Amino acid sequence: MDLAGTYTFDAPRDEVWQALMDPTVLVSIMPGCESLEEVGENEYQTTLKIKVGSVQGKFKGNIELLEINEPDSYRMKVDGQGPSGFMKGDGQVKLESQGDSTLMHYTGTAQVGGRIASVGQRLLDSSAKAITKQSLDGLNQQITARQQAAAAPPAQNGHSHTTPTPTPTPVATKAIEPPSEMEFALGVAKNMLDDAIPAERRPLLLAVVSLVLVAFIAYTLGRRSR
Repeated sequence: MDLAGTYTFDAPRDEVWQALMDPTVLVSIMPGCESLEEVGENEYQTTLKIKVGSVQGKFKGNIELLEINEPDSYRMKVDGQGPSGFMKGDGQVKLESQGDSTLMHYTGTAQVGGRIASVGQRLLDSSAKAITKQSLDGLNQQITARQQAAAAPPAQNGHSHTTPTPTPTPVATKAIEPPSEMEFALGVAKNMLDDAIPAERRPLLLAVVSLVLVAFIAYTLGRRSR
């Protein structure tokens, strides 16, 4: 399985790099990520809850960052396994400064085996694209929240006319929730439509799919309320 693409962040390269190197940020934006802990220099252990088609389960994995060239690029190796199968991957990330924004180039290859591979290559590819897109969207939102918190004026207390020396305070950022299972499933469906349906026919088909989903949700809620 191969993955490649670009993504534009609304922030300078240094800020994007800092967020990419922060496990507390990454665990909050990756779909299904339950934990991401640093266990050594540039080495992390993670627990992911993944659902692809009818196959779901938890995967425990090891992530190693290599060939780090701050704040320009790095390579990463991923090795994960669980009751539903295994995954080995290798990826490359490069950040290109574009003034106040940053263009990310990413490439990766992965080998998947076990029951999770039984869902088929097309669904695996669409799921990988959805995870990547939703993770990068969440990362961009997290970086924007950091910028807004850093730019917020400090609170003024009391009525003193003297100007006290400001005390540095931690930057509070808005909590970014990872995508829900429904949001992830919609992302997978959209990627499959993009790959299979001509561009001029997508808007109508997406509208039909949306109506079907709304009807299904309404039917499910109606059954639960009985």
